[in-house]
Amino acid sequence: MRGLARSFLCLFLLAAPGVARAAEGGAPAKSAQDGQPVIRLVRDPEPAPAFSATGLDGKPVALESLRGKVVLLNFWATWCKPCRAEIPDLIALQKEYAGKLQIIGLSTDDESPETVREFVREMGINYPVAMATDKIRALYGGVPALPTSFVVDTQGRVVQKHTGLRDPALYETEIRALLGLSIDAKIETFEDHGEIFLRNASRATELPGVDLSGLTPAQKQAALRRFNAEGCTCGCGLTLAQCRVNDSECPVSAEITAKIVSQIRRQAAPAAKPAPGRAARKTKT
Repeated sequence: MRGLARSFLCLFLLAAPGVARAAEGGAPAKSAQDGQPVIRLVRDPEPAPAFSATGLDGKPVALESLRGKVVLLNFWATWCKPCRAEIPDLIALQKEYAGKLQIIGLSTDDESPETVREFVREMGINYPVAMATDKIRALYGGVPALPTSFVVDTQGRVVQKHTGLRDPALYETEIRALLGLSIDAKIETFEDHGEIFLRNASRATELPGVDLSGLTPAQKQAALRRFNAEGCTCGCGLTLAQCRVNDSECPVSAEITAKIVSQIRRQAAPAAKPAPGRAARKTKT
Protein backbone atom coordinates (compact mmCIF):
# COMPACT_ATOMS: atom_id res chain seq x y z
CA MET A 1 0.00 0.00 0.00
CA ARG A 2 1.16 3.51 -0.79
CA GLY A 3 3.06 5.28 1.98
CA LEU A 4 1.44 3.34 4.80
CA ALA A 5 3.14 2.84 8.14
CA ARG A 6 4.63 -0.65 8.35
CA SER A 7 3.17 -1.33 4.88
CA PHE A 8 -0.30 -1.89 6.34
CA LEU A 9 -3.49 0.10 6.50
CA CYS A 10 -5.13 -0.04 9.90
CA LEU A 11 -8.87 0.42 9.64
CA PHE A 12 -11.68 1.13 12.03
CA LEU A 13 -14.22 0.39 9.31
CA LEU A 14 -13.87 -0.39 5.64
CA ALA A 15 -16.68 -1.99 3.67
CA ALA A 16 -15.13 -4.39 1.19
CA PRO A 17 -15.02 -2.56 -2.13
CA GLY A 18 -16.44 -3.81 -5.38
CA VAL A 19 -19.96 -4.81 -4.35
CA ALA A 20 -22.72 -3.66 -2.03
CA ARG A 21 -22.56 -6.13 0.82
CA ALA A 22 -25.40 -6.03 3.27
CA ALA A 23 -23.45 -7.71 6.04
CA GLU A 24 -20.68 -5.12 6.03
CA GLY A 25 -20.45 -2.00 8.09
CA GLY A 26 -21.22 -3.50 11.48
CA ALA A 27 -24.12 -5.67 12.56
CA PRO A 28 -26.19 -7.50 9.92
CA ALA A 29 -27.86 -4.96 7.66
CA LYS A 30 -31.61 -4.75 7.10
CA SER A 31 -33.22 -6.15 3.97
CA ALA A 32 -34.69 -3.48 1.71
CA GLN A 33 -37.78 -5.64 1.17
CA ASP A 34 -38.93 -6.68 4.64
CA GLY A 35 -36.49 -5.05 7.04
CA GLN A 36 -35.15 -8.43 8.18
CA PRO A 37 -31.43 -8.53 9.04
CA VAL A 38 -29.28 -10.01 6.26
CA ILE A 39 -25.89 -11.66 6.23
CA ARG A 40 -24.05 -12.53 3.02
CA LEU A 41 -21.88 -15.57 2.43
CA VAL A 42 -19.97 -16.39 -0.71
CA ARG A 43 -21.55 -18.77 -3.20
CA ASP A 44 -19.45 -21.84 -4.12
CA PRO A 45 -16.72 -21.04 -1.56
CA GLU A 46 -13.13 -22.04 -2.19
CA PRO A 47 -11.03 -24.09 0.25
CA ALA A 48 -9.07 -22.02 2.73
CA PRO A 49 -5.37 -22.13 1.78
CA ALA A 50 -3.75 -24.73 4.00
CA PHE A 51 -0.95 -23.69 6.31
CA SER A 52 0.73 -24.90 9.45
CA ALA A 53 2.53 -22.84 12.04
CA THR A 54 3.73 -23.04 15.61
CA GLY A 55 1.72 -21.04 18.08
CA LEU A 56 3.37 -18.74 20.56
CA ASP A 57 2.52 -21.37 23.17
CA GLY A 58 4.64 -23.90 21.28
CA LYS A 59 1.67 -25.93 20.04
CA PRO A 60 1.04 -26.60 16.33
CA VAL A 61 -1.59 -24.55 14.50
CA ALA A 62 -3.01 -26.13 11.35
CA LEU A 63 -6.29 -25.58 9.52
CA GLU A 64 -6.63 -29.20 8.44
CA SER A 65 -7.06 -30.31 12.05
CA LEU A 66 -10.04 -28.00 12.56
CA ARG A 67 -12.59 -29.52 10.18
CA GLY A 68 -16.04 -29.57 11.79
CA LYS A 69 -15.47 -26.22 13.48
CA VAL A 70 -16.04 -22.71 12.24
CA VAL A 71 -12.68 -20.95 12.03
CA LEU A 72 -11.99 -17.24 12.19
CA LEU A 73 -8.53 -16.36 10.87
CA ASN A 74 -7.72 -12.96 12.31
CA PHE A 75 -4.71 -11.10 10.85
CA TRP A 76 -3.70 -8.41 13.32
CA ALA A 77 -0.78 -6.57 14.95
CA THR A 78 -0.06 -5.29 18.43
CA TRP A 79 0.46 -1.73 17.13
CA CYS A 80 -2.91 -1.65 15.30
CA LYS A 81 -5.50 0.14 17.46
CA PRO A 82 -8.58 -1.36 15.75
CA CYS A 83 -6.98 -4.80 16.14
CA ARG A 84 -6.53 -4.21 19.84
CA ALA A 85 -10.09 -2.87 20.14
CA GLU A 86 -11.69 -6.04 18.76
CA ILE A 87 -9.66 -8.52 20.82
CA PRO A 88 -12.05 -8.50 23.84
CA ASP A 89 -14.94 -9.34 21.51
CA LEU A 90 -12.97 -12.19 19.95
CA ILE A 91 -12.13 -13.51 23.42
CA ALA A 92 -15.84 -13.45 24.31
CA LEU A 93 -16.82 -15.26 21.09
CA GLN A 94 -14.20 -17.95 21.64
CA LYS A 95 -15.50 -18.50 25.17
CA GLU A 96 -19.17 -18.55 24.11
CA TYR A 97 -18.68 -21.04 21.28
CA ALA A 98 -15.87 -23.15 22.72
CA GLY A 99 -15.65 -26.50 20.97
CA LYS A 100 -17.56 -25.23 17.93
CA LEU A 101 -15.49 -22.18 16.96
CA GLN A 102 -11.75 -21.76 16.69
CA ILE A 103 -10.31 -18.29 16.37
CA ILE A 104 -6.69 -18.14 15.24
CA GLY A 105 -4.74 -14.93 15.63
CA LEU A 106 -2.05 -14.43 12.99
CA SER A 107 0.26 -11.63 14.09
CA THR A 108 1.90 -9.56 11.36
CA ASP A 109 4.17 -7.82 13.86
CA ASP A 110 7.79 -7.12 13.06
CA GLU A 111 8.43 -7.36 16.78
CA SER A 112 9.95 -10.48 18.31
CA PRO A 113 7.64 -13.39 19.12
CA GLU A 114 8.39 -12.82 22.79
CA THR A 115 7.02 -9.27 22.59
CA VAL A 116 3.83 -10.55 20.99
CA ARG A 117 3.66 -13.41 23.50
CA GLU A 118 3.77 -10.92 26.37
CA PHE A 119 0.97 -8.89 24.76
CA VAL A 120 -1.12 -12.06 24.41
CA ARG A 121 -0.63 -12.78 28.12
CA GLU A 122 -1.54 -9.24 29.13
CA MET A 123 -4.73 -9.28 27.03
CA GLY A 124 -5.74 -12.74 28.26
CA ILE A 125 -6.21 -14.02 24.71
CA ASN A 126 -7.83 -17.48 24.91
CA TYR A 127 -7.21 -18.62 21.34
CA PRO A 128 -4.02 -19.69 19.53
CA VAL A 129 -1.77 -16.94 18.21
CA ALA A 130 1.01 -17.55 15.70
CA MET A 131 3.29 -15.29 13.72
CA ALA A 132 2.02 -14.75 10.16
CA THR A 133 4.88 -15.57 7.82
CA ASP A 134 5.22 -13.97 4.41
CA LYS A 135 4.07 -17.27 2.91
CA ILE A 136 0.87 -17.32 4.96
CA ARG A 137 0.12 -13.71 4.10
CA ALA A 138 0.69 -14.42 0.41
CA LEU A 139 -1.68 -17.39 0.53
CA TYR A 140 -4.43 -15.05 1.71
CA GLY A 141 -3.83 -12.32 -0.85
CA GLY A 142 -1.16 -10.32 0.89
CA VAL A 143 -3.48 -8.91 3.60
CA PRO A 144 -2.75 -5.21 2.95
CA ALA A 145 -5.06 -3.91 5.69
CA LEU A 146 -5.52 -4.70 9.38
CA PRO A 147 -7.44 -6.15 10.98
CA THR A 148 -8.54 -8.63 8.32
CA SER A 149 -10.53 -11.74 9.20
CA PHE A 150 -11.41 -14.73 7.02
CA VAL A 151 -14.46 -16.75 8.04
CA VAL A 152 -14.02 -20.47 7.32
CA ASP A 153 -16.95 -22.89 7.43
CA THR A 154 -16.99 -26.36 8.98
CA GLN A 155 -15.86 -27.85 5.65
CA GLY A 156 -12.75 -25.69 5.53
CA ARG A 157 -13.99 -23.18 2.93
CA VAL A 158 -13.69 -19.39 3.08
CA VAL A 159 -17.20 -17.93 3.09
CA GLN A 160 -16.52 -14.31 4.07
CA LYS A 161 -13.76 -11.79 4.54
CA HIS A 162 -13.98 -8.73 6.76
CA THR A 163 -11.55 -5.82 6.73
CA GLY A 164 -11.58 -3.30 9.53
CA LEU A 165 -13.17 -3.22 12.97
CA ARG A 166 -16.58 -4.93 12.99
CA ASP A 167 -19.56 -5.17 15.29
CA PRO A 168 -19.21 -8.54 17.06
CA ALA A 169 -22.91 -9.18 16.33
CA LEU A 170 -21.98 -9.66 12.68
CA TYR A 171 -19.35 -12.28 13.47
CA GLU A 172 -21.69 -14.06 15.88
CA THR A 173 -24.55 -14.20 13.39
CA GLU A 174 -22.27 -15.68 10.73
CA ILE A 175 -20.81 -18.18 13.18
CA ARG A 176 -24.26 -19.33 14.31
CA ALA A 177 -25.45 -19.64 10.71
CA LEU A 178 -22.46 -21.80 9.79
CA LEU A 179 -23.04 -23.99 12.84
CA GLY A 180 -26.69 -24.50 11.92
CA LEU A 181 -27.91 -22.59 14.96
CA SER A 182 -30.90 -20.27 14.95
CA ILE A 183 -30.32 -16.71 13.76
CA ASP A 184 -32.53 -13.67 13.41
CA ALA A 185 -31.32 -12.92 9.90
CA LYS A 186 -31.71 -13.96 6.30
CA ILE A 187 -28.77 -15.49 4.43
CA GLU A 188 -27.93 -14.24 0.96
CA THR A 189 -25.08 -15.40 -1.25
CA PHE A 190 -22.77 -13.64 -3.66
CA GLU A 191 -20.12 -14.67 -6.15
CA ASP A 192 -16.54 -13.80 -5.26
CA HIS A 193 -15.32 -11.14 -7.69
CA GLY A 194 -12.17 -10.48 -5.71
CA GLU A 195 -13.78 -9.49 -2.42
CA ILE A 196 -12.54 -12.72 -0.81
CA PHE A 197 -9.51 -13.64 -2.94
CA LEU A 198 -8.09 -10.90 -5.17
CA ARG A 199 -7.21 -13.41 -7.88
CA ASN A 200 -10.95 -13.69 -8.55
CA ALA A 201 -11.19 -10.05 -9.62
CA SER A 202 -10.96 -11.40 -13.18
CA ARG A 203 -14.53 -12.66 -12.76
CA ALA A 204 -15.93 -9.18 -12.20
CA THR A 205 -18.12 -7.63 -14.87
CA GLU A 206 -18.22 -4.29 -13.01
CA LEU A 207 -15.51 -2.57 -11.01
CA PRO A 208 -15.88 0.11 -8.33
CA GLY A 209 -15.51 3.62 -9.72
CA VAL A 210 -15.23 2.47 -13.35
CA ASP A 211 -17.95 3.74 -15.71
CA LEU A 212 -18.57 1.12 -18.39
CA SER A 213 -21.95 2.49 -19.39
CA GLY A 214 -22.49 3.08 -23.08
CA LEU A 215 -20.06 0.37 -24.14
CA THR A 216 -21.25 -2.48 -26.30
CA PRO A 217 -20.83 -5.99 -24.84
CA ALA A 218 -17.74 -6.49 -27.05
CA GLN A 219 -16.24 -3.16 -25.96
CA LYS A 220 -16.93 -3.96 -22.33
CA GLN A 221 -15.16 -7.32 -22.65
CA ALA A 222 -12.21 -5.58 -24.31
CA ALA A 223 -11.98 -3.11 -21.43
CA LEU A 224 -12.20 -5.84 -18.79
CA ARG A 225 -9.49 -7.85 -20.55
CA ARG A 226 -7.15 -4.85 -20.38
CA PHE A 227 -8.01 -4.22 -16.73
CA ASN A 228 -6.99 -7.80 -15.92
CA ALA A 229 -3.90 -7.81 -18.14
CA GLU A 230 -2.36 -4.45 -17.24
CA GLY A 231 -0.79 -3.62 -13.89
CA CYS A 232 -1.55 -0.59 -11.77
CA THR A 233 1.38 1.80 -11.42
CA CYS A 234 0.51 2.95 -7.90
CA GLY A 235 3.01 0.51 -6.43
CA CYS A 236 0.50 -2.06 -5.22
CA GLY A 237 1.80 -4.77 -7.55
CA LEU A 238 -1.75 -5.67 -8.60
CA THR A 239 -3.61 -5.63 -11.88
CA LEU A 240 -5.88 -2.67 -12.53
CA ALA A 241 -8.92 -4.83 -11.77
CA GLN A 242 -7.43 -6.10 -8.53
CA CYS A 243 -6.44 -2.61 -7.44
CA ARG A 244 -9.94 -1.26 -8.03
CA VAL A 245 -11.42 -4.09 -5.94
CA ASN A 246 -8.76 -3.85 -3.25
CA ASP A 247 -8.67 -0.05 -3.00
CA SER A 248 -11.59 1.74 -4.61
CA GLU A 249 -10.06 5.07 -3.55
CA CYS A 250 -6.84 4.59 -5.53
CA PRO A 251 -6.55 7.63 -7.84
CA VAL A 252 -3.97 5.93 -10.07
CA SER A 253 -6.05 2.93 -11.10
CA ALA A 254 -9.10 5.20 -11.38
CA GLU A 255 -7.30 7.43 -13.89
CA ILE A 256 -5.82 4.58 -15.92
CA THR A 257 -9.08 2.64 -16.20
CA ALA A 258 -10.92 5.83 -17.22
CA LYS A 259 -8.36 6.41 -19.98
CA ILE A 260 -8.76 2.84 -21.23
CA VAL A 261 -12.53 3.19 -21.39
CA SER A 262 -12.16 6.52 -23.21
CA GLN A 263 -9.75 4.97 -25.74
CA ILE A 264 -12.13 2.11 -26.45
CA ARG A 265 -15.01 4.52 -26.91
CA ARG A 266 -12.98 6.63 -29.39
CA GLN A 267 -11.81 3.61 -31.35
CA ALA A 268 -15.38 2.50 -31.84
CA ALA A 269 -16.70 5.92 -32.86
CA PRO A 270 -17.66 5.99 -36.60
CA ALA A 271 -15.63 8.33 -38.83
CA ALA A 272 -17.42 11.54 -39.73
CA LYS A 273 -18.89 11.51 -43.23
CA PRO A 274 -18.38 14.56 -45.50
CA ALA A 275 -21.39 16.78 -46.06
CA PRO A 276 -23.32 15.77 -49.21
CA GLY A 277 -23.00 19.21 -50.79
CA ARG A 278 -19.24 19.33 -50.35
CA ALA A 279 -18.84 15.84 -51.78
CA ALA A 280 -20.95 16.76 -54.82
CA ARG A 281 -18.85 19.86 -55.59
CA LYS A 282 -15.65 17.80 -55.42
CA THR A 283 -17.10 15.32 -57.93
CA LYS A 284 -17.91 18.06 -60.47
CA THR A 285 -14.35 19.40 -60.50
